[in-house]
Amino acid sequence: MTHQLAHTTVDIVGSPFLTIWTPEDDVVRAAGFRSQPTDTPIAADELWARLRVSAPELAARGLAADETHGGPVPTALRAYAAGDTEALDGLGVAQRETPFRGEVLRALRGVPAGRTVTYSELAARAGRPSAVRAAASGCATNLIALIVPCHRIVRSDGGLGGYLFGTEMKQQLLGFEGAQH
Repeated sequence: MTHQLAHTTVDIVGSPFLTIWTPEDDVVRAAGFRSQPTDTPIAADELWARLRVSAPELAARGLAADETHGGPVPTALRAYAAGDTEALDGLGVAQRETPFRGEVLRALRGVPAGRTVTYSELAARAGRPSAVRAAASGCATNLIALIVPCHRIVRSDGGLGGYLFGTEMKQQLLGFEGAQH
């Protein structure tokens, strides 16, 4: 029997953060700040729409009717929200990737909380120092925000660079994690 996808919403830096995962292995498949008010069904949220496009076979399983509050994923999210900025590091993640995009996503997970690296440094960490735009694209298409920490990547001129949830949110997250950039 195929299980519906588990989900939970945890308040992180004052905003509702939605995480969707496969309950049989606790692997996070999508995560991001809610684009709709929390009383709006998740099926109307931008994150769910992005997952449906990226992994239609996974999204076809549907979402569990109720949020999951126990287990490793919600526990790690609550610990992070409470200030344990390393709490998300042990969570398993999976999303669609090309070989280079996979290297970018793994390089992102290697940037610790409290640190930032530039898009150029990210490209180098991913094994292709000249592929800065491709590395930036990997950040932009990351479906597992915060857990795959694309918010820790900044421009070489000291600017924040882009972030799907806005530069104000990116600044809040970096401040929460104690990053100096």
